[in-house]
Amino acid sequence: MSTDRDRMLATIRAGVSRSPTKGTPKPGPLVPQRGQQTGRALVDLFRKQAEAASATVVEVARAEDVPAAVAEYLRGRNLPPQIKLAPDARVQGLDWKSQPLLETSSGASDGHDPASVTPVLAGVAETGTLMVHSGDATPNTLHFLPETHIAVVYADELVGTYEEGWTALRAKQGGDLSNGAMPRTVSFVTGPSRSADIGKILLMGAHGPKRLHVILVDAPKPSARPTH
Repeated sequence: MSTDRDRMLATIRAGVSRSPTKGTPKPGPLVPQRGQQTGRALVDLFRKQAEAASATVVEVARAEDVPAAVAEYLRGRNLPPQIKLAPDARVQGLDWKSQPLLETSSGASDGHDPASVTPVLAGVAETGTLMVHSGDATPNTLHFLPETHIAVVYADELVGTYEEGWTALRAKQGGDLSNGAMPRTVSFVTGPSRSADIGKILLMGAHGPKRLHVILVDAPKPSARPTH
């Protein structure tokens, strides 16, 4: 007579027999079709998904246009013209003196900065998500403490999927995320912070910035440009 134990063991044996043999390559991850875009379609997808998550997005042609775009955004929303810059060349190296009405400082936020301007590791188009990480040049406080977070995304930092974002991180860290090469924090930011936990009333800025503004630069990040 078959017992519950016999049936359980038979099921396990059947599963083992169907398992791939040792050395058989594992199939790659399934990539959503919408994450397989390139060129203009990739930009359009990122923008659509980011705006669907309540972020605002503007496109500029050159890195030199970023300071003016930041000033215009703050002015258009009657926000203080004060920004804390990430001490990263992709942001701090821009000509902020071209906007004399902007008050700029650089470094980590102490929680009293109204707005921050940071670079990103990647912009993930399939969900309109920003992939950011902590580090000396990208203090994590800038991603979460100011009420307004302005992110600068260069054309070669847009990727279709999360898997490509991790590939970009490995490339930045020299291909290895072990032995201390992994940043202490890697965060995925989709739109401004929000919560509807209390009374099902949506509250923006519940755990972080109330506003997320993305500036898409139609050019490679500065470090990728050839020098003459």
